Amino acid sequence: MRYFADYHTHTNFSGDSQAPMELMVKRAVELGLKELVFTDHVDYEYADPLFENIDFGDYLVSVNYCKDKYRKVIKILMGVEIGYQPHVESRIEELLDKVDFDFVIYSTHMADRLDFYTGAFFEGKERDLAYNRYFENVLQSIKNPANFNVYGHLDFIVRYGNYDSKSLSYQDHAAIIDKILRDIIYGGCGIEVNTSGYRYGLGQMHPQADIIRRYYKLGGEIITIGSDAHHPRDLCADFNSAYTLLREIGFKYINAYEGRKARFVKIP
Repeated sequence: MRYFADYHTHTNFSGDSQAPMELMVKRAVELGLKELVFTDHVDYEYADPLFENIDFGDYLVSVNYCKDKYRKVIKILMGVEIGYQPHVESRIEELLDKVDFDFVIYSTHMADRLDFYTGAFFEGKERDLAYNRYFENVLQSIKNPANFNVYGHLDFIVRYGNYDSKSLSYQDHAAIIDKILRDIIYGGCGIEVNTSGYRYGLGQMHPQADIIRRYYKLGGEIITIGSDAHHPRDLCADFNSAYTLLREIGFKYINAYEGRKARFVKIP
């Protein structure tokens, strides 16, 4: 199957990737993609300072180099994945005013200034309490929809926590998840289907299928697909499953962005 684009990728401008930007582009060309969006991390005051910011001078040089060199075979777009925390919102808005991104993903990688990856956030919390507190943080983050285009890996929290079962039931958190989805929809934003959950051994995409179905039922239309690739080999990983699920749910289109403006593209 030919894929249209990958809307969530990381390069060596992210603290957790060593992938050169041009190698990601070459792999995208091999896959026959029409578009590739770089969404490297900006996580102000994250537990690991490697995620703090991008060297945007070098970043723009690299993006423009790839845009120019490969312009006849693929469209290269500059996005960003911003890790939201309420106390850094002014810094986020300064960044968005300063840099002309094509596409902005909002994500919650920490909550209450505590890291998921290290386990600090989960200390002293039963699983459902931790999950609900995560969603409360997500809900707070979307109060200004002008700051983002789609919300990234909406049930990201299931990756972490030393629980016997990491499963997250939509029904157990339906009220707050519905509030999040409605606010996203009413704000003119969307969600992403992030296929990395399969690579983490979770047996699901992010968010899980029940949440995507609920988003559609509530009237959600804007949706992107991203692999969250940190290495060229993971570009478009499990996209067949993503396309199949979206068709089964009823989606006929996915979204592309340029200059923060969405357009609808028929699902291949």
